[in-house]
Amino acid sequence: MNQSNPSRRRFLLGTLGAGSAALLTLRGRPAEAAPALPHLTTSNPLANSLGYTDDAAKVDRAKYPTYMPGDECEKCRFFQGKAGETWGPCQVFKGFDVNRDGYCISFVKKT
Repeated sequence: MNQSNPSRRRFLLGTLGAGSAALLTLRGRPAEAAPALPHLTTSNPLANSLGYTDDAAKVDRAKYPTYMPGDECEKCRFFQGKAGETWGPCQVFKGFDVNRDGYCISFVKKT
């Protein structure tokens, strides 16, 4: 009962060969830059509800008393932008880039 099934063996070898070829093809491609996201504006309903502004220096301290000088998107744990870039993605505002100098009430300082 120890007979091997040639059609099963051909199937497995063909599947493994095709998978290996696909992996080698993908591995050889250079990394592509992610497309730029649209910039978040204060007219966006979510941005408006969270008090987003492109310039933290202009935050209305009476309206947002939790704001402290230095609370900028660049220093927030949700900001995903790269160092030195003015705009970058944010985990709070999916699908948009926020200004590194901006602020919203979701600010949580990076640790």
